[in-house]
Amino acid sequence: MNYKLLAKAIQEYIDANLNADINQIALARSKFEGVSAAELAGQLLSKKKSEKKLPSWFQASDIYYPPPLSIEQTSSEITAQYKSKLAVGDVLIDLTGGFGVDAYYFSKQIRKVTHCEINQELSAIAAHNAKILRAENIHFEAVDGMAFVRNANEQYDTVYIDPARRAGKGKVFMLKDCTPDVTANLDLLLQKAGRIIIKTAPLLDITAGLTELKFVSEIHIVSVKNECKELLWILDQDFSGEPKITAVALNEKEKVFCFKKSESDVNVSFSDNLASFKYLYEPDAALLKSGAFNLIAASYQLAKLHPQTQLYASNIINSDFPGRIFELEGQLTAADLKKTGNLTGNVIVRNYPAKAEELVKKYKIKSNHNQFLIFTKIANGENVILKASIIQHY
Repeated sequence: MNYKLLAKAIQEYIDANLNADINQIALARSKFEGVSAAELAGQLLSKKKSEKKLPSWFQASDIYYPPPLSIEQTSSEITAQYKSKLAVGDVLIDLTGGFGVDAYYFSKQIRKVTHCEINQELSAIAAHNAKILRAENIHFEAVDGMAFVRNANEQYDTVYIDPARRAGKGKVFMLKDCTPDVTANLDLLLQKAGRIIIKTAPLLDITAGLTELKFVSEIHIVSVKNECKELLWILDQDFSGEPKITAVALNEKEKVFCFKKSESDVNVSFSDNLASFKYLYEPDAALLKSGAFNLIAASYQLAKLHPQTQLYASNIINSDFPGRIFELEGQLTAADLKKTGNLTGNVIVRNYPAKAEELVKKYKIKSNHNQFLIFTKIANGENVILKASIIQHY
């Protein structure tokens, strides 16, 4: 850490130049002794990236920011706050602490939190910011978290770990391909704590994860504004039974859908005649990731458009539904689009033989915030184009 970056004049400069050209600042000569132009640009860029993702850090004075990549990789406040409710007991250890956002929110729920981070500078940054934010019950260790917990005499109520992709890996579909390898250290972790919380990227396949882990009691699929952000795996020592799956959409209002996989195989009604329905439902990304496509229809009393079309129809508005709701205004054909000029609407494609960008270009469709053209397939196999207006956002 370069503590000179915390000088009042430099902090004022950073705040005054948040909207300035970062590249220009990085290439210019620094105005401050002992602080390089690259360091100034780095602080500016990281703080700017924190504005919406980490508002508590952004709004606080004297926060020291890590390189922008660390901001991109850290949990957002909204997801960290959610996962903090999943911890149990009085003592927690975060084995992959990073910038410290998760540890900060755990510290609001747990009496004693240990933050482990192998990168010494990042550990120091997280410790400094914890003091600024008055999180006084977090203890910081600049060490490899797995080695630390292996040698620790202390028992924990909760272990939290966010394994990263191994260097050189592309998409990761197995936990064993992450660092640290949770699967190889699972017995150790279960000896150290009654509950393990594992955060993984949302691309990890749920079925594959269940084959690699044991004692999984809960799986939480977390999305923000229709973007699936995290998969959270809860392992409880000696748990037996079927895990509960929770799809949660964290927007202005938290919306939750819980089920067990054995409950998801239910009968569902389909509709070829959308003219008999007033509203169209589009599930949130977390709900789609859960795979409970028929259970969604049964739970919210919706008709499904097609077995492979995850869109649903209804004559009522249920504002508790995790996803968007549209009011249906009509059904069009491709011939109608060719004849119609000045087409407007956001294009949605679901189970239709064309991509959205191709359709926009082909029919010269102009964007419209509230109007939508939905290209999809219904139960009889017919491709249809639905005109709709949005009445509930994510």
